[in-house]
Amino acid sequence: MHHPVLLQAVLDNLNVKPGGKYIDATLGEGGDTMAILEHGGNVLAIDMDENQIAKFKNKNAICVQDNFKDIEKIAKENDFYPVDGIVFDLGLSMRQLNESGRGFSFKKIHEPLDMRMNTDEEETAADLVNGLNKDGLYELFASYSEDLNSRIIAEKIVESRIRRRIKTVGDLIAVIDKAIGRKDQGTYRRIFQALRIAVNHELDNLRQGLSGALNLIGVEGRIVVVTFHSLEDRIVKKYGGGQLVKGDRNLQFERSAKLRVIRHD
Repeated sequence: MHHPVLLQAVLDNLNVKPGGKYIDATLGEGGDTMAILEHGGNVLAIDMDENQIAKFKNKNAICVQDNFKDIEKIAKENDFYPVDGIVFDLGLSMRQLNESGRGFSFKKIHEPLDMRMNTDEEETAADLVNGLNKDGLYELFASYSEDLNSRIIAEKIVESRIRRRIKTVGDLIAVIDKAIGRKDQGTYRRIFQALRIAVNHELDNLRQGLSGALNLIGVEGRIVVVTFHSLEDRIVKKYGGGQLVKGDRNLQFERSAKLRVIRHD
């Protein structure tokens, strides 16, 4: 079982009680859900990725494939409210990065530029890269990656795709290398983040999900959110999330993690 980032802090701040109701808005590999169950809580678990739902076989949780932006509707359809706590763990799992085959990782150079969490959605990262005009690409990269090379990368993409459609992770990495004149994993990470956010509408989903979550928690209920980049963190702060814990900066995958709690006291 995958050990989620900041798991103990999540459990401590949810204040899990036997018989309490908790929603795991981002099931992933099931680490948070399993820990809540082991502490005696009842869990409604949600994930957009059909593979994540299919791989989680624990029958003690209610598992729903859906978008957490509709968390209020999902909870009411399952007669699972009011709740004592809700967790949003916004990071990709290592399984999604390494095994999905959808191009989430810049290291998987032969994978298609897909990046859809839910494959029922139509638009892929390749569609954006090959379809947006130069200004549209620049706005996407500047807004969601905040990378200083956003403009030159957008220009080089438009120039390169005239000759050949950009289809794979490797195709995009080659264009970025030409644009900035070097290999730079930090730039790759930020550009891939921007495309993933855009494809999956992640920031709008988070805003809607938090709004719905606030309508579901009972008195003294808590919403715990683990974020992995500043764009997510700013949104959570606007909903009243106080920062408690940061990830271990010695761990590459976890070092940017921050945990915030929104309380209904």
